[in-house]
Amino acid sequence: MRSPTRALLLTTVFLLTGCGGEEFQDLRDFVQNAGADMRGKVEPPPDIEPYEPFTYDNATALPDPFKPRKQDTRNANRAGQNQPNLDRPREELEDYPLESFKVVGYLHRNKVGYALIRSTEGKIYRVKAGNYIGQNFGQIISVTETEVKIKEVVQDSTGDWSERESSLQLVSE
Repeated sequence: MRSPTRALLLTTVFLLTGCGGEEFQDLRDFVQNAGADMRGKVEPPPDIEPYEPFTYDNATALPDPFKPRKQDTRNANRAGQNQPNLDRPREELEDYPLESFKVVGYLHRNKVGYALIRSTEGKIYRVKAGNYIGQNFGQIISVTETEVKIKEVVQDSTGDWSERESSLQLVSE
């Protein structure tokens, strides 16, 4: 019994010796030397400016930050450039916001296209190009079978009037 145990022990020692060779030495060398010439550079932090508190005792000469200011004073007469005619009689559809209308139909009569518009109250109105609609001085530019194009004139916080285009699409119910 001694010799089979001894033979098994010698075989195990030879197998373990074979596993401990220099087979992966090239990988070990690569891992050791991979970051040798790579050194990270950290930039110095920026200079910190000291905080200077604002004193309000001499702030009376500064403009009020809560009142709108005009940025472009060279075009002071521009405020009237797109200004709507405020003296004209208002039409019935100008009492409602534009979002409260839906285009529900289209008519073509005597070479003029008309849109049928329903208000939130369920009333149907017939409109054509040139009619006014909405609360932002909207004037209908064109009426087609699928949409109503509207030019609105709105006033911004500086008092200038500017134009924007909107449209109402035909809805199928």
